Amino acid sequence: MKFIISIMLSIAVFIFTSAEALTYNLPATGIDTVGKVQHIRLASGQSLTDVARKYDIGYYELVEANPRVNPVHLVNGTPIIIPTRYVLPDAPRKGIVINLAELRLYYYPKDSDKVITMPIGIGRQGWDTPTGTFKITQKIKNPAWHVPKSIAEDMAQNGVILPKVVPAGPNNPLGQYAMRLSLPSYLIHGTTVPAGVGRRVSAGCIRMFPEDIKSLFAMVPSGTPVRIINEPYKLGYDGKQLVMESHKPLSEMRHKYSDNLQAIWVDAIDHFMAEQKTPTVVNWAQVDAVARAQMGIPQSIGYKTA
Repeated sequence: MKFIISIMLSIAVFIFTSAEALTYNLPATGIDTVGKVQHIRLASGQSLTDVARKYDIGYYELVEANPRVNPVHLVNGTPIIIPTRYVLPDAPRKGIVINLAELRLYYYPKDSDKVITMPIGIGRQGWDTPTGTFKITQKIKNPAWHVPKSIAEDMAQNGVILPKVVPAGPNNPLGQYAMRLSLPSYLIHGTTVPAGVGRRVSAGCIRMFPEDIKSLFAMVPSGTPVRIINEPYKLGYDGKQLVMESHKPLSEMRHKYSDNLQAIWVDAIDHFMAEQKTPTVVNWAQVDAVARAQMGIPQSIGYKTA
């Protein structure tokens, strides 16, 4: 409880009304964080899905950051944390980086000092979105959906018979824009169901809010590298402070570690420290608190000694 309250008291309070993708200047050397946490009050009749869309964050991100809020029983005026401060993922700051555990995409435009970040939906359990290094091989406006055999068979088991091809239009689940990866059965695309963004709901593709995919489609050239990682515990420096951004690991990773989540974050810290080679004191009690809270908000867990 004290940990949650301390976050509530430390966040910056300001109103953000744009639904555009979040764009930040790349941080200076020695800093791996961007953005600021926001604090709002829930408006009458507003759902968490509404708030997520308005602030361009994912549904699970919003739920993680507000563990004391019941999404089913919302009250007008309830304080809501908008988790728009990020530790940049541990990946080259080039092209597109997708962090599955975070359900978030980062785009580093070529020859730019900016990073643009947007929420995504990913593959549900059993239909995992793959990790690895890929590239954009094709950009398609108003795509037709050529229904994969595996999806057609899965839907048929539930009594839904799909055509072999769904033409472009309002009933096409790919939305108005799609970008094909070098693993050709996987796309980054829009959606006709925006509420699915920020959740594990797809058959493996990466889905985005219609306004976000439209913006990304216009910016990203064919050939852009795409790195898909799975990093539930992101680490970085904010000046002298070592910070951690903690998310609930995906079920596949929890199974791999036999639900020993402590082993996951200890491995993450050991890997980070070995890469950085920077003398740092780690407060393991604070690591435990931040890692277990899984609020998706960067918090200090140590400091540099040199």
